[in-house]
Amino acid sequence: MCITKKQFTCDRDGLTIRGMQYFPDHFDENRKYPTIIASHGFLCNYTCMENWCRGFAEIGYAAFCFSFCGGGNMSEDKTLKSDGESIKMSVLTEVEDLLAVKNFASQHPYVDTGNLILLGESQGGFVSGLAAAKCGAEIKKLVMIFPALCIPDHARRGGLGGASYHPDNVPETLDCGQTRLGRAFHEEAAQMDAYLELSPYEGPVFILQGLADDIVNYSYAIRAKENYKKGQCRLQLVRNMGHGFSESQYNSAFASVRQFLADREEVLTIRIILTRHETVMEDGAPVDKLFFTGWCETEYFQGTVLPGGCDVQRHCADGKVKIRAEYTLEGLDKSKKKCTIHIVNQRGEMDWKPVVTTDSAELAWMNGADLTAVVEDGDGGPTIRVYRSGVPCVQDFSNSYF
Repeated sequence: MCITKKQFTCDRDGLTIRGMQYFPDHFDENRKYPTIIASHGFLCNYTCMENWCRGFAEIGYAAFCFSFCGGGNMSEDKTLKSDGESIKMSVLTEVEDLLAVKNFASQHPYVDTGNLILLGESQGGFVSGLAAAKCGAEIKKLVMIFPALCIPDHARRGGLGGASYHPDNVPETLDCGQTRLGRAFHEEAAQMDAYLELSPYEGPVFILQGLADDIVNYSYAIRAKENYKKGQCRLQLVRNMGHGFSESQYNSAFASVRQFLADREEVLTIRIILTRHETVMEDGAPVDKLFFTGWCETEYFQGTVLPGGCDVQRHCADGKVKIRAEYTLEGLDKSKKKCTIHIVNQRGEMDWKPVVTTDSAELAWMNGADLTAVVEDGDGGPTIRVYRSGVPCVQDFSNSYF
């Protein structure tokens, strides 16, 4: 796959914003592409969002990432920075930066302005939410990754950006170690009601938040989800995830975002608990067998994994590993009738592709349905999220971290 990229610049109030565009394979500037604009977090620059942009380009999106004016840290490569001083940067100046990039992107004929998505991490997630509130229907969907909705509270406590000061006697410059902020950032943030500012956006929202985040407590994400209209926001709480990603956490996060953007509804969320592991030799190659139990609690089904659930991992001579998990759930369907759900889950070309067989009349649509799954690693065993197509993503899975 030939993903290409190109540097770009645009202006905001006389300041130059620098960033990178990513283009999908066989890019044709005469076509229209769904477009992602990715915003980085505090002390970062546009390179921190290149994984997201490259990933989206691989599935057919045009993608833009950029450095906020005055953002980043004092020791980073100056060529990666946009213009502006850190002491003049704030959440609202970053909103203006993002709007400038959005306007720049929208001028390109290959950008589908009817399918424009904002995605941001940490402070960039908060900024993306604020920008979406200003843009309204111009933004088709909003993705906030561990959004720093704690910023106003940190300012009110005298701890903005990791600095330490008395909120009743704020110095002109805040020493945050790797950067310096101005008093204006504090004054602006301390007066903000983050949830009131976010609420004007009425499009679909996805919030991904780690339960082990020691910078942004997950309670902020729960409150944000409830702040939006009923059914508007999907909140996904992830076990063992902090304020950042391991490689496997990023892979599952990206897969979950893809499901959201594809309007796939999460219908089963299964918490797997590994019970034992054995390795056997078959045809001269090692085969790992992971036995497990677990449970599922969703709107559609509540029940447990019966004994005998097994994940079989066959190690091939070419170094590849073939994985096939098979197990049966027993419990109650949406109509509170007893039923079983048998699942065989194998890796497809891009996604995990579970095949479901159930004796539930209520859930008969699962038999032969187009299902995909995301495997989300966690201590003691993964969480398996099963999605179906063709249904708007309006379900509440804020408790699906179990």
